[in-house]
Amino acid sequence: MTPAGFTAAEAELKQLKSKDRPAVIKAIAEAREHGDLSENAEYHAAREQQSHIEGRIKELEGIIGLADVIDVTKLSGSIKFGATVELADEDTDEEKTYQIVGETEADMTRNKINIKSPIARALIGKEEGDSVEVRTPGGVRSYEVLSVKYI
Repeated sequence: MTPAGFTAAEAELKQLKSKDRPAVIKAIAEAREHGDLSENAEYHAAREQQSHIEGRIKELEGIIGLADVIDVTKLSGSIKFGATVELADEDTDEEKTYQIVGETEADMTRNKINIKSPIARALIGKEEGDSVEVRTPGGVRSYEVLSVKYI
């Protein structure tokens, strides 16, 4: 896990424990005051939300407890975990930049790809200037590695 991913997991855990958990407990107490619990939609929704929050807390505690944080700024060389890689599609010349991160940090909206993804697996061990073929659900794509950074 990258330091940024670890920090984000800790921040989410703190938010859940200090704000979200107390808020849902309060919502459950208020819903109980409305009477018959068997037909109380607010109560059932709050209990469901509480279940979700408690599950996420347990999940985050497990992730944080088992995390192996790697300072990627101290890495260099060929592509490995933590690398920020700039690629050019050899067919369309479209350029893309991805950071290879752990499973829990992966977020395509922020160009962070899971180290287990097909593109990350194809990139591992490659260097600037190398050509890479990636098997995707849409077919085989060819990329040229433009740059490899550890930031």
